[in-house]
Amino acid sequence: MQKKSSKATVYHFITTIFSNVPRDHTVGKLFFCTFVNPYTSPEMRVYYVIAFWLVFLVTPDLFAQKITAEDYIDTYKDLAVSEMKRSGIPASITLAQGILESANGNSRLAVVANNHFGIKCHGWEGKEIYHDDNRKSECFRHYKTAEESYLDHTDFLMTRSRYAFLFEYRSTDYKNWAKGLRKAGYATDPKYPQRLVDLIERYRLYRYDTDVKPSRKAVDKSSPATAESKDKTAKADAWDDFSSFNIERRPVKKNNGTDYITAKEGDTYTSLSNELDMMPWQLPKYNDVKASDELYEGRIVYLQPKRRKAERSYETHTVSEGETMYYISQKYAVKLSRLYTLNRMEEGTQPETGDILNLRRKKRK
Repeated sequence: MQKKSSKATVYHFITTIFSNVPRDHTVGKLFFCTFVNPYTSPEMRVYYVIAFWLVFLVTPDLFAQKITAEDYIDTYKDLAVSEMKRSGIPASITLAQGILESANGNSRLAVVANNHFGIKCHGWEGKEIYHDDNRKSECFRHYKTAEESYLDHTDFLMTRSRYAFLFEYRSTDYKNWAKGLRKAGYATDPKYPQRLVDLIERYRLYRYDTDVKPSRKAVDKSSPATAESKDKTAKADAWDDFSSFNIERRPVKKNNGTDYITAKEGDTYTSLSNELDMMPWQLPKYNDVKASDELYEGRIVYLQPKRRKAERSYETHTVSEGETMYYISQKYAVKLSRLYTLNRMEEGTQPETGDILNLRRKKRK
């Protein structure tokens, strides 16, 4: 006789238990029959006791009370107002992001790691938690308390220059803040601004917003004090120290003075943008591709705009069989459009094997 596996034995035991329990029994009925009803036979009571505790162990969420949006707001409104006074970030925006990102504080990240804003590691040196997001097992920040998460959310926005233009908006202008967060790359969902505004207006979170003079200014590396100029300069700034650290065990290297990493299996331009805390358009633009283009393992991915010409030691390139203008552009970290211009070629055309391409100076007519 073949011996049953342990899994089969457990399955048989559970099905035997529940086959003896009437199908229309809810958890409430199970509780009544198990602990209250004096007419339950001793044999049936055994089944009910086991079934009740199996339900309790397998589906603990049935017994866990979920936090409502109203409870969440009541718990964190004072903290959001305090952070508004410190930074100028509307309290309504902070609360709406907390509600949305943490599912009213019920999400796994919020419950286990006190992470209410879905902020990933991005150079974080504290405790970490891994959670499936755009990719499996992505690294998120793990906080000791929810208050620490709120404080870090403020610092996160204030110390990254791509968010600097937001601080030109008043702390009562939640609609522009919502649009600006999406524009700066906080979220990829095109409906993100409207979702924030809907939450703010549904729960009247704007009542916590007041015009404030923040006690601390946001980091801004651009010189002209206008939102338009800050938005433009934010495109390629803050990468000076990129080559000083590794990103998820991938060293940042340089080619023609331009930082790059090597793609791994499963990478996409979108996933890398999220991992590197970059705006969605940056990596595709820097690498002369579309965001939807496939990214192969081993391909160079530039983290900064490529140069207008190659290094001094490379004046020309002799085209080998199968080489394309894009390949040569990536090889020497020269902008693709510039490579066409230097060689007086029409964009989209390809060189012939044996052609000599200029990499630094424009070809003579």
